[in-house]
Amino acid sequence: MAIYEEVSVSGFEEFNQAVKQHLGKTIFAYFTGSKDAEGKSWCPDCVQAEPVVREGLKHVSKECVFIHCQVGEKPYWKDPNNDFRKQLKITAVPTLIKYGTPQKLVESECLQANLVEMLFSED
Repeated sequence: MAIYEEVSVSGFEEFNQAVKQHLGKTIFAYFTGSKDAEGKSWCPDCVQAEPVVREGLKHVSKECVFIHCQVGEKPYWKDPNNDFRKQLKITAVPTLIKYGTPQKLVESECLQANLVEMLFSED
């Protein structure tokens, strides 16, 4: 079974730091709405997608880094000028990307186990 390192970050700056620390490795990034004190995201699709994405991680084909990034509270996320939208072109949550490639799954695609598995297992 492939070994991956998981990094949990909150916000754009922490995401950039995590990417810098793992340059040269295969990086998967999963962007979700931030969670409250009870661990529940304001984004209902993110809540539904998380178990599917977690299951998909079992299919990672080689050593990689999985960055789970909470994008912030809903008002920040809805701002069209937030850094995730402007710098990374992330337009919806949940979004799962293979960093540095055009490969990404957005919203309901993150609920489809076969698509998640394919993203994680392709070289």
